[in-house]
Amino acid sequence: MLEMILSPRKAERHPWEMFFIGLVYASLSILLVNWIFASDAVLSKYSGILVVTFTVMFSLPFMYYMIKNEEKKNMEQKGVFRILKEQSRALIALLWLFLGFILAFSFWYIIMPSPNTFRAQIETYCMINRPANFNDCVNEYGIKPSNITKTTTFATATERIFMIFSNNIYVLIFTLVFSLIFGAGAIFILSWNASVIAAAVGIFSKASITSLPLGVARYMIHGLPEIAAYFIGALAGGIVSVAVIKHDTKTEKFWSILRDSLSLIILAVIILFVAALIEVFITPSLF
Repeated sequence: MLEMILSPRKAERHPWEMFFIGLVYASLSILLVNWIFASDAVLSKYSGILVVTFTVMFSLPFMYYMIKNEEKKNMEQKGVFRILKEQSRALIALLWLFLGFILAFSFWYIIMPSPNTFRAQIETYCMINRPANFNDCVNEYGIKPSNITKTTTFATATERIFMIFSNNIYVLIFTLVFSLIFGAGAIFILSWNASVIAAAVGIFSKASITSLPLGVARYMIHGLPEIAAYFIGALAGGIVSVAVIKHDTKTEKFWSILRDSLSLIILAVIILFVAALIEVFITPSLF
C-alpha cells in the first residue's frame, strides 16, 4: 500500500517530501517493534536491529521502484558529472529520507523511558567514541555492560581521522556490495547508520527535546557528506549491477560504465576523507 501512495517519480519532483516519509517509516518501525517484541525475553534484546529491519521493510518498495526508474538514466548517461547531474534529484530525495530517519529515531530515543530499544546503537556509539571505557560507556547510558573489553585509545587527531575514515570506508564497501548483489539492499546499511547517528544525537541532547535541533546540527555537519558519499557508492554499484544484468560485459560500453563507476567510488572516498577532517577539526570547535 505504501508504495502505491508514494511514487519515485513524485519524490523526484518534490524531494523534500521524503523527509516526512522518513519520519513516518522510522516512527512506525519503533512503535511496531515495541508493541510486538517488547515482552519477548529473547527478541527484546535485539530491538535495535529489529527497528532497522522494519525501517528497511518499509523503504524497500520505494527503493526498488526508484532503482527501476533510474536504470535507463544510468545506462544512457556517460561521464561522472553527467550521471551525478541526472541522478541529483534522486540523491537529494534519499538524503531527505535519511534526515527523516535521524530526526524520528532521535526523538523516540529521547522520549522513550528505556534505552533498550537502541541497545545495539548505543554499543556501537561507545565502541567508536569510547573504546577504552566501553563497559563504563554503555552502563552510563542505561545498558547493562557486555563482556567486551577495549584498551586501545585514539588520543591524537591523526589517529582519530584514521579510525573514522577506515570505519567509513568499511561502511562504503558494504554499501557497494549490497548494491551490487541487491540494488535496494543498500538501504539496510544506510538505515543502520541513521539509527547510530540518532543514538549519538540523543546522547548529545542529554534526553532533552529542546536540545534536539542542536544535536542534529552537530552530527549533520559531517554526517550529510558521509551519507552523500554512501549514496554515491550505492549509485556506482547499481550502475555496474544493471550493466551486468543487461549482458553488456563484453562490450566497450560496459568498460566505459565500469570506468564511470570507479570514478564515482573515488569521488565517494574523497568525500569521506573530507567528512573525517570535518568531524575531527570543525565539529568539536563549533560544539
